[in-house]
Amino acid sequence: MDYSQFLAMQQEIGLLVVFLLVFLYDTFMPKRALGATAAVTCGLFALLTLGGFAMCVLDTTADAFSGMYQTSPIIVTIKNILNVGTLIVLIQSCQWANNDFTSVRRGEFYELLLVTLFGMYLMISARHFLLFVIGLECASLPLAAMVAFDKNHYESHEAAVKYILTAVFSSAVFMMGLSLVYALTGSLYFHDIYLTLTEQYPVMLCVALAFVMAGMGFKLSLVPFHLWTADVYQGAPTSVTSYLSVISKGSAAFAFLVILAQAFGTFYAGVWEWMLYGLIILTITVGNLFAIRQKNMKRFLAFSSISQAGYIMLGIIAMNATGTASLMYYILVYIFSNLAAFGVIQAIENKSGYVDMDDYKGLYKTNPRLAVVMMLAMFSLAGIPPFAGFFSKFFIFTGAIEQGSIEIYILVLIALINTIVSLYYYLLVVKAMFISPDECKIAPFASAATERLGLWICVAGIIALGIVSVFYNSLLKISEASYLLPLN
Repeated sequence: MDYSQFLAMQQEIGLLVVFLLVFLYDTFMPKRALGATAAVTCGLFALLTLGGFAMCVLDTTADAFSGMYQTSPIIVTIKNILNVGTLIVLIQSCQWANNDFTSVRRGEFYELLLVTLFGMYLMISARHFLLFVIGLECASLPLAAMVAFDKNHYESHEAAVKYILTAVFSSAVFMMGLSLVYALTGSLYFHDIYLTLTEQYPVMLCVALAFVMAGMGFKLSLVPFHLWTADVYQGAPTSVTSYLSVISKGSAAFAFLVILAQAFGTFYAGVWEWMLYGLIILTITVGNLFAIRQKNMKRFLAFSSISQAGYIMLGIIAMNATGTASLMYYILVYIFSNLAAFGVIQAIENKSGYVDMDDYKGLYKTNPRLAVVMMLAMFSLAGIPPFAGFFSKFFIFTGAIEQGSIEIYILVLIALINTIVSLYYYLLVVKAMFISPDECKIAPFASAATERLGLWICVAGIIALGIVSVFYNSLLKISEASYLLPLN
């Protein structure tokens, strides 16, 4: 074995170095120094993130382990987007990790988080289903421990049980699909599967692909595989919920794009395009309708994230460079917008314990800055110009309709109608904070410095990504030279 192949895994090796340093610091440093664990983790991960952006300049493409692993500029960029979101989560979680109940286990939280991110890295770079499954399980199983992290609350235990059961079930469904694919093609390499399959596809291949899409649908919270989402989001600690809602979902979307394009691209128009049509319509519509009924803010954002997953899928179904760039841009915008909302929820929950929408009535009178940040997050998630969410939806619709088929026009029209519906429930939060005559239950308070820093980063991202076009243009250039689209 040529061990020099590991040099192609620079981002994975860097992440493992950060993990080991955090583990050693948490294990061997004296107790009086453990209070700095959060700062050390954030600092090391910030260096890793900067190193990832430096790698984009090198413009290198490499394969390892007989083609099972691949890295390229677009893959490095995708991992950098996940790093940005993870860094914000780490910053926002510092106050929670250092409280009296969590501080004894804060090192475990950071270590589990880094392990899940490592698994997501492998999912994105995998070009063989064996490596993909290893990454999938590495990303999924530690998340169950993170969901159950608040062991003093019954809801956290219940959420962890629901998550682990659905994760196991979805993995079993996914593996069933892979076994059928292997039986039909004799290989688990994406490239070999693509070349082996022809336009004359058997019914069994359609069944296999349905199982694969169902397994990934659980990870992305696509309807009808979404039933675990609201309960897990509500029961898990808010820091874990925010990580689940953006990083886990973003990595699964990128991995889904790679699988469908590189392994099953031959059957784009014949099979999985139509499967995705149904999933997208159901996901966007059901997510919107159920979000209207929610009063708990975490459940509200859970159904919001389900709906957002449907929009993300439009970038996959576009099957072109514009769609790929739009998907990356959409997830980047979604990271800033959703983490801004969760940042406000976490700051208020840490101080008062309130998480219901009714508790936010009159928030502008007592905590105007938090109310403004939440308003910007809601406007961006709803797609109101000139904030970044408007442009992310515009670009992802543009990428989809480049196909020019009547079916995609109808799909985009349905998505646009649902966008109008989403305006209603996002503005309900704004109405409660700014217009409601009720006295606010949440007393004025000063949030922690790390919470404010995380919110400032999110606000800067929401505004900058909506004004500066260079971000999308750069992603589009990278996508046009990518290897994620179907092989010719």
